[in-house]
Amino acid sequence: MRILVLGAGGTGGYFGGRLAQAGVDVTFLVRPARAAVLEANGLVIRSPFGDATLPVKHVTKDTVGAAGPFDVVLLACKAYDLHSAIEDIDAAVGEHTAVLPILNGLAHYPVLDARFGAARVVGGMCVISAGKGPAGEVVHYGNGASVTFGERDGEPHGGRCQALASAFAAANVDHVHATDITRDLWAKFTFLTALAGGTCLFRASIGDIVGTDDGRRLIEQLYDECLAVARASGQPVPDQARGMAWKVLTQEGSPLTASMLRDLESGQQIEADHIVGDMLRRAHAQGIKAPMLETAWAHLQAFEARKARG
Repeated sequence: MRILVLGAGGTGGYFGGRLAQAGVDVTFLVRPARAAVLEANGLVIRSPFGDATLPVKHVTKDTVGAAGPFDVVLLACKAYDLHSAIEDIDAAVGEHTAVLPILNGLAHYPVLDARFGAARVVGGMCVISAGKGPAGEVVHYGNGASVTFGERDGEPHGGRCQALASAFAAANVDHVHATDITRDLWAKFTFLTALAGGTCLFRASIGDIVGTDDGRRLIEQLYDECLAVARASGQPVPDQARGMAWKVLTQEGSPLTASMLRDLESGQQIEADHIVGDMLRRAHAQGIKAPMLETAWAHLQAFEARKARG
């Protein structure tokens, strides 16, 4: 199996690096500046699961066509880079290529389906806290790093997801070959929207929010609105996933914040429209009243407008 990984930052660099470390045929599609770093230093990973320095194959958008097509394209970009990423990977996608996005949210699927065809696009998501260090190294901040993927239509498609599972198993990467990936995607989407919308709105951790007079109630209301959207969309979040999310979102003293808040506070672009904005649009389309989502989205829009003015 030949895998092309779009990006060698925190997410793509970690998962692609672990696959390459296990001997899987991995090539990274990167910008010229990142290619120069990989050429000079290799792919450097710093992680509680073990450090590594790896010589890795890499291409740029100008040379990827000569290297393709690939069996799998692992799409590990941020949502705001989706359209440019699609242009970059286009030459690498052949008749039998599977495109596996591990972005947050759901709004990217119609875009990818329209470009490559729904049969080529596998459902996927990941859980990891990682980024690039000052020397370009991939820094894995936490103890968790997992990938979940599965066929959205339930068909085997030549066993490509089973082949992916075997590759991740060989790399000792925590993974789930999901039997109902749409259900799992909605479970994460509802939780992440509440976490990101809430911690960005209050500019605080979960523990600090629920420690206020009304914070717990407001976070619960925000998550309730997201759950209502899932139910109305025919994808009710299962009891176990909902219970785990409730526990995390209301844990007293928790230092947890969404990565969106960390990006916001460091002046980086944020995935607000792709997460909170998309959830609110789905609520409106279903006729669901969602005052907390409206407040969170208005707050994020105002922040982005102010940032755009400098």
